[in-house]
Amino acid sequence: MALVKIRDGESFESAFRKFKKSCEKAGILSEVKKREHFEKPSVSAKKKSIAARKRATKKTRGGFRDRD
Repeated sequence: MALVKIRDGESFESAFRKFKKSCEKAGILSEVKKREHFEKPSVSAKKKSIAARKRATKKTRGGFRDRD
């Protein structure tokens, strides 16, 4: 859970900004979106393998340039 300690005289807007940033760092919003609807284990495994495949192709394709 994201906690923000408010200092004396600190505005609500700055405290809210800090709270949003801490939630983003913790990955709370992405976790909520991921769990919004039930996903079958087979579907999540398929998504995981597709993401791994994309990472692998990106890694192999990445560092080559034509040096002319």
